[in-house]
Amino acid sequence: MQSPVNFLTVEEYLQLEQTNEIRHEYLGGQVFAMSGGSKEHNTITLNIASRLRSHLRGGSCSVFMADMKVRIELANQNKSVFYYPDVIVSCDPNDQDRFCLNYPCLIIEVLSPSTETTDRREKLVNYRTLDSLREYVLISQDEIKVEIYRKDEQGNWSLQILGKGDELKLKSVGLTLTMPDIYEDVLTI
Repeated sequence: MQSPVNFLTVEEYLQLEQTNEIRHEYLGGQVFAMSGGSKEHNTITLNIASRLRSHLRGGSCSVFMADMKVRIELANQNKSVFYYPDVIVSCDPNDQDRFCLNYPCLIIEVLSPSTETTDRREKLVNYRTLDSLREYVLISQDEIKVEIYRKDEQGNWSLQILGKGDELKLKSVGLTLTMPDIYEDVLTI
């Protein structure tokens, strides 16, 4: 037995997201329901977003979490992609859409068992196509481990893996976070 795969246009997807209680990510016409996060996942996300918000308050950058989409246009495939990162920062004055960001400089994902492979592969590849993106950060919720993908001035990407005694230096926004900042109320450091 075969079931047809339904494809939505970008407009249909965006309309669905405004009325649906469940968030969906969009990949070239297909939609995928988002799973719920754990208490640890939410605490780490809030720890980071609140520190970023305090640091960037009053400036030209904006911090969003969970319900703000990032839009990516994959020109080589003629596809649109929409993701819901855990934490996003945009400092670009052209980011005026109410429901999605087009020019983020920083994206942070807290890894979950159900999304880790997607965050490490598909999202990493697609996020790196964004000209504006300077840093993509993956944070483990089960151990003190932070991975930061950073783009240099020549457009080359590098990976740095941080552990218990390290600090996360977010160069894109000029903020340094300690592991206790990130893992407060989640893991003992």
